[in-house]
Amino acid sequence: MYFNTNIKILRQRKNRTQDIVANELGVTRSTLNSYENGSIKNPTLDMLIGFSKYFKLSIDTLVKVDLSKLSDFQLSELEKGNDVYVSGSRLRVLATTVDSQNRENIEVVPIKAKAGYQSGYADPEFIKKLPTFQLPILLNDRKYRMFQLSGDSMLPIPDKAWVIGEYVENWFDIKDGQGYIVLTQDDGIVFKIAYNQLKKKKNLLLKSLNPNYPPFEVPANQIREVWRFCNYLSSELPETELRKDDLREKFDRLEQEIQAMRTALE
Repeated sequence: MYFNTNIKILRQRKNRTQDIVANELGVTRSTLNSYENGSIKNPTLDMLIGFSKYFKLSIDTLVKVDLSKLSDFQLSELEKGNDVYVSGSRLRVLATTVDSQNRENIEVVPIKAKAGYQSGYADPEFIKKLPTFQLPILLNDRKYRMFQLSGDSMLPIPDKAWVIGEYVENWFDIKDGQGYIVLTQDDGIVFKIAYNQLKKKKNLLLKSLNPNYPPFEVPANQIREVWRFCNYLSSELPETELRKDDLREKFDRLEQEIQAMRTALE
C-alpha cells in the first residue's frame, strides 16, 4: 500500500504546504502529517474518497500504484486526468521506457524498425528493445520519441533525416498547419502537415511539403499514435531551389547593373 508516500508526492508536486492541504481537506495538519509519515496505516473510506477527489485520482491509484517509480511525464499524465483506473479502455496507454534515474527516455525508431513498430508500438517488450538517448534541452514532463524518415515527401527535410516528436494524448489538440508524426493502421509511420477534421469529419487531413504528393485523409479509427513535430536532425544541408521567376528577375537586375556600368564608363 503506497497511500502515505503517494499523497506526500502529490502534495509536493502541487507546491502546497501541509497546512494548506489539511485546511482544504477539512482535517488538522497533524492528522495529514500522520497520514503522510505512515503513522495512520489504514485510512478510513471517507478519507480515501476525500484524497481521491482532491488529487483527482482514483482510490486504486492512490493505494496500489507506487508514484515514486513513475517519471515526470507519467505523473503529469495522471495529473491531467489520464488515470487508467478512472478512464479504463478510453485511455491510450503509451508504452515507454525510463533510464536509471527514472527519466523518460527518447526511444529511437530507425527505418529498419518501422515495420515492427507498426504492430509493436503498444508492446512494452518491443519498445524496450529500441535504442534510447537523453536530450537535456527538452522538457521533463513531456514524452518524446525520434523517428527516421524515408522518402522525399517532406522536402526540404531530406530522406533519412531524424524527426523528434512530442506525444499528443488528446488528438483534439492537433493544430492545423503544424507537422505531426502519425502512426496509422494501414500506412504505418507518416510525417505530414496535419489539419484537424476530427469534429466535423472524424479524420485528419495530411499534406506533404513536397507538392508532388497529394494530400489524403486518415479516419480516426485508423490512427494509433500522434506525435507533434519538434525538431529534426540531418547530416545533409537542405537545398534552396529558386523559382524561374526569381531567377529571371536576378538576371534582369544583373543586366541593368552591367548596362549602368557601361553608361558610366562612356
